[in-house]
Amino acid sequence: MVVPTTLTPVVAKLPKDFLWGFATAAFQIEGSTDVDGRGKSIWDDFSRQPGKTLDGGNGDVATNSYELWKEDIALLKAYGVKSYRFSIAWARIIPLGGRNDPVNPKGIEYYSKFIDALLAAGIIPFVTLYHWDLPQALHDRYGGWLNREIVEDYTNYAKVCFRAFGGRVKHWLTMNEPWCVSILGYGRGVFAPGRSSDRNRSPEGDSSTEPWIVGHNVILAHAYAVKAYREEFKSTQRGIIGITLNGDWALPYDDSPANVEAAQHALDVAIGWYADPIYLGHYPEFMQEMLGERLPAFTTEELAVVKGSSDFYGMNTYTTNLCKAGGDDEFQGRVEYTFTRPDGTQLGTQAHCAWLQTYPQGFRALLNYLYKRYRLPIYVTENGFAVKNENSLTIEQAIQDHDRVEYFRGMTAAAVAAIVEDGVDIRAYFPWSLLDNFEWADGYDTRFGVTYVDYATQKRYPKESAKFLAKFFRENIANDLPKYREPPNLQSVLNYVRSAFLRLRGSSGTALVGTAKA
Repeated sequence: MVVPTTLTPVVAKLPKDFLWGFATAAFQIEGSTDVDGRGKSIWDDFSRQPGKTLDGGNGDVATNSYELWKEDIALLKAYGVKSYRFSIAWARIIPLGGRNDPVNPKGIEYYSKFIDALLAAGIIPFVTLYHWDLPQALHDRYGGWLNREIVEDYTNYAKVCFRAFGGRVKHWLTMNEPWCVSILGYGRGVFAPGRSSDRNRSPEGDSSTEPWIVGHNVILAHAYAVKAYREEFKSTQRGIIGITLNGDWALPYDDSPANVEAAQHALDVAIGWYADPIYLGHYPEFMQEMLGERLPAFTTEELAVVKGSSDFYGMNTYTTNLCKAGGDDEFQGRVEYTFTRPDGTQLGTQAHCAWLQTYPQGFRALLNYLYKRYRLPIYVTENGFAVKNENSLTIEQAIQDHDRVEYFRGMTAAAVAAIVEDGVDIRAYFPWSLLDNFEWADGYDTRFGVTYVDYATQKRYPKESAKFLAKFFRENIANDLPKYREPPNLQSVLNYVRSAFLRLRGSSGTALVGTAKA
């Protein structure tokens, strides 16, 4: 046998412990909303109200993942993921939500067997405690996120989950996208519970005050849950815990000082509202000036708990906005957003949803901004694209999702460049989403999945984007042992095996392989 005499290592661009996988949320995929003792969440009745979702859809069935979870894990394993980000439904664990309400053993059992099955498949569970599905009972009892009492009830719920699952779960997210909880649920009124000053949309609510109160209570709930984890569980469970924030890159419309300032104001409200207190210990100065007394203040004791209450920066991002000064929308920092450049061209490829275009350069810029500002490792916990009019295509057409592939091609390249060229510490990338699913106010018309779901049959079909991502991470993450493009000669093989075995054993000197014989 003739063998080459040179070794050519494959140079991986991402470290071997880099986490990649896909993300989902309980209400968007589980269905089975009245099964095994689950209580109501605020999205149950809200999504059933006429006009609250674009197509009239609700979460009663979704992708039926409560029953088809084994199929979902089989998909994940087939895609070769290292991790899976999913959320726990609070109302499955504590149906009435409160600290004095009974825990549902069936809910504990369901997520326990799911976590066990993930681990058995070699997939690391990455768990979100709250993804917008507040137990309806807490909203009815005292106003939910509008009341400071929610902090104690949420912390209790988190502790129940830490006790039940923390021995196996080492990656926790407390909250998903608190900007959406506050603004879309209590400002614009387009998400549950649907409160707004717009009386055509909601019979009650005050958009000038409620979003800022809700945001403040969400921060406190997050921080006190983290405090409980660190004080009561971390020493034995040895996990990490943090929050994940949504926010897109803000690009000045032009280089005028007013528009440069506007872009920063957009970042202050979209990201800094939550990130600055948690990582820096104060609200952004611009928000304090804009809102005055409407922005709640932390007590000295609360601020001591809030500051430093995330082990990493959890990042959900999708697009880039061109920012113009002069808007009156406080929820956007009094900034106008557009995708149209001064020369009339578009920033990128338009998605099905109006708020999303491709622009990978913005992703790289935002990664750099966040890392330089907050100085913590970044976990990209959501990033994705909805192909225009995909829901009207045949299955055969939809799985050829070229625009989504191009989106991920650009975003993964931008992430690698941020790591390799810019020195940004990125630890994970979770594209949204594993499956087409219930897309909140959009219902089922908007599809973000890398797996097509035929909602009539619940059959899953991998799209080209899933294949692209699986191939990309297979080729770009270092394995535990080096790979070689060419088979080495026999002596090199033996030396390689010996050194590999020593590394695995943690040994430094025992001879395992003798001299090769020709």
